Amino acid sequence: MKHVTERPFADPQAAARKLLELAASIEPVQDGRIHIEKINYSFLYTLKGSGMEFGAGIRCAVEKGWLELHESGTYVRLLSTGDDLLGQ
Repeated sequence: MKHVTERPFADPQAAARKLLELAASIEPVQDGRIHIEKINYSFLYTLKGSGMEFGAGIRCAVEKGWLELHESGTYVRLLSTGDDLLGQ
């Protein structure tokens, strides 16, 4: 019998909101740039999200206009830091 664990970030919107929360907690380096690996590490290793959940969350956040992903994929920018985005 397999025991399935609950995947809190299986919903792309939930993953996107968590990624926004992580991005908001990181000090931008230049022009509001946040290195993607800082968000990626926290999401994958600290929160135990999967790579597919991370990708879906980033795509969802970009589609909703919450994050801007640079074409190189090396950094993101928060487009809005309002509490309404984080569901507060």
